[in-house]
Amino acid sequence: MARDVIDSTPIGSRDELVAWIEKGVKPPSQFRIGTEHEKFPFRAGTHQPVPYEGSNGIRALLEGMQAMLGWEPIMEGEHIIGMLDITGGGAISLEPGGQFELSGAPLNSIHQTCSEIHAHLAQVREIGGPLGIRFLGLGMSPVWTREQTPRMPKRRYEIMTNYMPKVGVMGLDMMYRTSTVQVNLDFSSEADMVKKLRVSLALQPIATAIFANSPFLHGKPNGFLSLRSEVWRHTDLDRTGMLPFAFEDGMGFERYVDYALDVPLYFVKRGEVYHDVAGSSFRDLLAGTLPQLPGERATMSDWANHLGTLFPEVRLKRYLEMRGADAGPTGKLAALSAFWVGLLYNNDTLDAAWDLVKDWSEAERQALRDSVSRQALKTPFRNESVRDIALRTLAIARRGLKARNIEDWEGRNEEHFLDGLDDVVESGLTAADEMLARYHGEWGGKIDPIFDEKAY
Repeated sequence: MARDVIDSTPIGSRDELVAWIEKGVKPPSQFRIGTEHEKFPFRAGTHQPVPYEGSNGIRALLEGMQAMLGWEPIMEGEHIIGMLDITGGGAISLEPGGQFELSGAPLNSIHQTCSEIHAHLAQVREIGGPLGIRFLGLGMSPVWTREQTPRMPKRRYEIMTNYMPKVGVMGLDMMYRTSTVQVNLDFSSEADMVKKLRVSLALQPIATAIFANSPFLHGKPNGFLSLRSEVWRHTDLDRTGMLPFAFEDGMGFERYVDYALDVPLYFVKRGEVYHDVAGSSFRDLLAGTLPQLPGERATMSDWANHLGTLFPEVRLKRYLEMRGADAGPTGKLAALSAFWVGLLYNNDTLDAAWDLVKDWSEAERQALRDSVSRQALKTPFRNESVRDIALRTLAIARRGLKARNIEDWEGRNEEHFLDGLDDVVESGLTAADEMLARYHGEWGGKIDPIFDEKAY
């Protein structure tokens, strides 16, 4: 989240929380695509991480980007921590370890998404180049330890850093050493939200497998193809996971609100002050009985900000966020959006995707989630493999994009964005598999080539 929501409207009842999410409902003609992608800045010469301060640090990078784009700066105290395009709706923000994120504007097509990605990467190269900064698109920081990783000056991250070791063994790795690409998509009704949520939760491990791109840690193979995905399995189980309740009868906005109310708070923001209330109950804040802030009652800002601190594999706010993929090369960023748009933005393909997963049990869905981080497309499932499921899933997504029939200036529709994914699934070799083969082969057991060959 680039900037905290500002809305001091007091919350009078649980029904108002439900209504807040329900305002996300929109007709299909207004459906949009929002793509978020992160990347690791590094020093071009030394391959070291980039600190915030300094004449050629992250702050200088942000200031240069803000001057180029003219976007509204987002400040925390005297520190610039991001910027917002108040016209188009995009934003740039910092993750805890300096991961540089573009939260893309809500766009009409994958063609526009692709253009946005290329424009942004050209901009960061133009500003970052003279500063000696390049960017790495991987799901996990491949070399730097936690201690070597810089920390960004954001109070919410200080609170999370203190809290994470209490609720999981890899929460700090998630914060400081992972990087992802996400897609945000709309729904037309409560029933449409539920169906899309169920389909995307069930198929999230398939996306994780296809996009696996984090096989290294501390300069050597880590035993996983998507260590980023594995890290999330050991991060604060109160707010992560596959949301099994989403498949139960009666699922809807109210059920998700009840889930969110049971997830502990991180902070309450009043003015410019972040109050550390980590582990406390939002229900107490609603009632005005939060021990750390007696008498203080919840506002709509608190609710919106709290929803942004939930991290399930698919997150519901006023749209649905697909959260299962590693960051990757330029073409894979638009491909993730194409994958999910093809599945979810056409009624026939949404039905077909639901038919594919509707008889999977909770245990099977969880087993997929638990296994794909290590085995990716080779993960067994029933009498086949994830690769077989991925082939069928991609065929469904391609039909959905073909039905949308949105063409670019060359007359190509959005289907072509899936071509690279077809190559991955047909070969059975993910980006992680290919890097490992090169590490054990032409790279001679060295990690340095990754900073040249895989950098933006």
